[in-house]
Amino acid sequence: MWQKLSLRARLNTLLALVLMLGLVINIARLVLEAGPRVQAEDQSVVRLAREFIDTLVAGLNEAPDPEARLVRIVDDLNRLRHVSIVREVEGGETSAAKAVAAVRTDADGSPPPAWFVRLIHPEQTTLRVPVVVNGKLLGALVIASHPTDEMTEIWDGIVTQIEVGSAIAAILLLITMTVVSRALSPIQKLADAMASIEAGHYQTRVVPAGSPELAAICERLNHLAAALGAAVEDKRRLAERVVSLQDVERKEIARELHDEFGPFLFALRAHASALQRIAGVATPDIAALQTHGSAMLAQVNELQQLNRRVLERLRPAGLSELGLREALGALTRLWREAHPGVAVEMNIAASLTATSETVELTIYRVVQEALTNVFRHAGATRVVVTIAPVIDFDRSAVSVRVQDNGAGLPVDHRLGLGLTGMRERVLALGGTMQVTSVEQGVTVEARVPVGLQA
Repeated sequence: MWQKLSLRARLNTLLALVLMLGLVINIARLVLEAGPRVQAEDQSVVRLAREFIDTLVAGLNEAPDPEARLVRIVDDLNRLRHVSIVREVEGGETSAAKAVAAVRTDADGSPPPAWFVRLIHPEQTTLRVPVVVNGKLLGALVIASHPTDEMTEIWDGIVTQIEVGSAIAAILLLITMTVVSRALSPIQKLADAMASIEAGHYQTRVVPAGSPELAAICERLNHLAAALGAAVEDKRRLAERVVSLQDVERKEIARELHDEFGPFLFALRAHASALQRIAGVATPDIAALQTHGSAMLAQVNELQQLNRRVLERLRPAGLSELGLREALGALTRLWREAHPGVAVEMNIAASLTATSETVELTIYRVVQEALTNVFRHAGATRVVVTIAPVIDFDRSAVSVRVQDNGAGLPVDHRLGLGLTGMRERVLALGGTMQVTSVEQGVTVEARVPVGLQA
């Protein structure tokens, strides 16, 4: 049940229990001290009464009428609060019992509860003091303690302590509940803001309030909402850019098909028509047939080369059949053959395992685009390609680094369409890509998360 309580209810309940425990401990202390306190009071009262009686009895030796003087003394002594004194003339035990009964009757005015009396359980003290005047025994004075009166005072103190303590505890609890409620009010605002952010309202902000810790949480939540809003906006722009790049790529492919395939197809159609005309005569011109056939064969070869280039742009040859490692090896061999003066070093970690088709194609495209820029613009003599698995923000990824020793990039350089497309492709997969330039070359580094499906 404790786990189901809110933080406000837990704090208030805990404080109430602490206040109640403190009050109970204080009452228990008073109850435990009541017995020794009553006993000490009894002994003190009886001792003082005995000394007072001894003093008065000593004065009777000089009184003209000791009997009358003794009666007045007993009457005066009966006005004492915590002790009763009765004169015993004859039947001493009976007089003592009457003194005890008289004491109990006097205490019945405001007695404490019976359970409290049983708990304290003081024994009433009685003391018999003989009265001897000028050698003559005038009876005895019986002193009886009055413990119930002392217990009534203690009980009244306990009741007062309970009433005052309860009032103080209630006031403290009320004040604390108010303070806790105000201190924790930002938590509800935080919960409402989180629900709003979860619903997609990333412009939601919380005014920092409350304790420094809660104010810091409010500020962090505001930063988180701003970061999420920026990430969603980047994602929207990225999706828009991806669509735009796809349109550009389709236009380029359409242009190549129109500009390259169109003329070849037109020429093939012309040669085929010529062959039909030649074959339709009685005596075909063999030399013309050979000429048109050779021309058609050359044009078909050109079409095959063009088709291979288009397919290479759409999908690298051999990537599905040979795998990423072999496809990258073939790519570097082509660049070495085309530029023998540039050393191309390929380092692929042995621990790199097969990943999804989308990840492998992204890695291949990053290396391909980076090498293309190196051989076209950098003027480098050495290029190092490093591919290895890494842990990026607690998830597995593949690090792709292409570093050259060329001239570097100008200060005001902006990424071209190729690297921009690669960067956005990596970002779409949840990765990162950076292009850094120094005086001795350019480094293209990408982190591509693995485990993605095509």
